[in-house]
Amino acid sequence: MDVRPQLMQYRYHLGIAILLSVVVSLLLYAAPRILTIISYFWPLFASTTVFVVLIMAFGGVSQMATEFHGEKAGEGIIDYVAGHQEHTLHHHQDQAQNFE
Repeated sequence: MDVRPQLMQYRYHLGIAILLSVVVSLLLYAAPRILTIISYFWPLFASTTVFVVLIMAFGGVSQMATEFHGEKAGEGIIDYVAGHQEHTLHHHQDQAQNFE
């Protein structure tokens, strides 16, 4: 069984595979180590993590507070800006009666 004709059949595949291997190995050689990148950006990673945790913590509390008052999020401020103070006053009086 002659190997040479089979290799010639896949010569483009082998050439691309060798070229990709050389490119990847050169990139790995020239690229900085992952620990170097992490040590440079660790303050950014830490502050982003704290910020996301705070958003999740206060976002959950804020949603519970609006559900507790029976008001959709932002409904009160929209009524105030639109000038519907009678509706808002009536709405708050109804809530006060519900608590009694």
